[in-house]
Amino acid sequence: MAPRTHAFGVDIGGSGIKGAVVDTATGRLLTERRRVDTPSLSTPKAVAKVVAQLVHEAGWDGVAGVAFPAVIKRGVALTAANVDKSWIGTDADATFSVATGLDVTVLNDADAAGLAEVRYGAAREASGVVILLTFGTGIGSALFLDGRLVSNSELGHLEIDGLDAETRAAASAKEREGLSWREWAKRVQRYLRHVEDLFAPDLFVVGGGVSKKSERWVPLLELRTPVKPAELENDAGIAGAGLAAIERSAGAPADAPAG
Repeated sequence: MAPRTHAFGVDIGGSGIKGAVVDTATGRLLTERRRVDTPSLSTPKAVAKVVAQLVHEAGWDGVAGVAFPAVIKRGVALTAANVDKSWIGTDADATFSVATGLDVTVLNDADAAGLAEVRYGAAREASGVVILLTFGTGIGSALFLDGRLVSNSELGHLEIDGLDAETRAAASAKEREGLSWREWAKRVQRYLRHVEDLFAPDLFVVGGGVSKKSERWVPLLELRTPVKPAELENDAGIAGAGLAAIERSAGAPADAPAG
């Protein structure tokens, strides 16, 4: 029988699916993070098969959480980013629960990373409005008020200068256009100032692969709001997914404070 603070966390991305057992009391991964390529045809059946493989290889029989690249409402995927469009309208909770034989909780991937940063990482002592933004292929977001998640915020799709913000300020734009750190930081600042004007946050937490080189661009930002690099890096989605699963199994509402 798994300890009550332990869960299996899964983080699903466009290129890889990662999973490990998490101690949700500390956010620490208790097993080595295992990664399997996301199926090229990333349908519900194909992705659920990979998740079941990860769970069964770990010999796991407790609750599980899945961080998924979509708007998730009451367990149902309403969008599909970097996975097959057949996910739209699919009951993701039920799909993964049937495939694994476990009680599975599914949530948006940026929301999962945010939960982990609020509980264990850069925002663990923060109050007020905290916004986590992950800069990668797109821009993911997680919005918190006094530790309580406002799920599915999707702030990467705010319109700036007539365009989706993430088309200009995501890390993929830096790579695609060959921008220097300074050039890209100007775009990030334009975006963050807009978010700042809308929400007047008390803290920004910036994640994604570029957070590992935060010293190259975060000091270039001129904002009213403090900016901290995410601390959990590649473990954030897994840890947050496990935490969401434990909290739901304990009867906590989905928007319960993460701290």
